[in-house]
Amino acid sequence: MWDQVRELLLLMAGSALVSNVVLSQFLGLCPFLGVSKKVETAAGMGTAVIFVITLASGVAGAIYRFLLVPLQIEYLQTIVFILVIAALVQFVEMFLKRYMKGLYEALGVYLPLITTNCAVLGVALTNVQKEYGIFTGMVNGFATAVGFTISIVILAGIREKMAYCDDVPQSFQGMPIVLVTAGLMAIAFCGFSGLL
Repeated sequence: MWDQVRELLLLMAGSALVSNVVLSQFLGLCPFLGVSKKVETAAGMGTAVIFVITLASGVAGAIYRFLLVPLQIEYLQTIVFILVIAALVQFVEMFLKRYMKGLYEALGVYLPLITTNCAVLGVALTNVQKEYGIFTGMVNGFATAVGFTISIVILAGIREKMAYCDDVPQSFQGMPIVLVTAGLMAIAFCGFSGLL
C-alpha cells in the first residue's frame, strides 16, 4: 500500500512541477498568457481548469476503458474526449455565470476556450497513452491542473508587479516582457527535474 501511495505522490510531483504542462510541455499557453494579468482572475481560471481536467480525466478514462476498448473503437478517442471536455466546460460556465458572476465576467472569452485548451485534451490522451487506470488518471489530471494553476498565478503576480515598474524598456513593454518572463519561469522550473 505504501508503495502505491509513494508512486502517486511521485506522479503528482512530476506532473505538477517537473513536467509542468505549461512551462515544459508548452500546452495551454493561450489562457496562460491571456488570463494572467491579475492574480484573482488567474486563480479563478486555475480553479476552473483543476475542476475540468480532473473530471475530464476520470470520465474520459472510464469511457475509454468501458466503452471504446470493448467496442474496439479506440480510434475515436480524440473526438470522444473533446465532447467530454466541451460538456464539462459548459457545466463550469453555467455554474460560474449563476453563482460567481464577477469571476465569470473577468474570465470572459477564456472560459469557453478551456474547451479548446490543448492541456485538457493532452492530459486525457497522456492518461490513455501511459495506460493509467481511472483513479491514477484523475490524480495525474489533478496534479497537472495544479501545476497549471501554480504557473499562471506566479506569472500573474509577476505581471502585477511589472505594471508598476518603469525599468522595462519601451520595446519590451506588453507581451514581449511577458514572453521573456514565461521563458525565465520555464528555465526555473527545469530545476525541479533533479527532484525525481
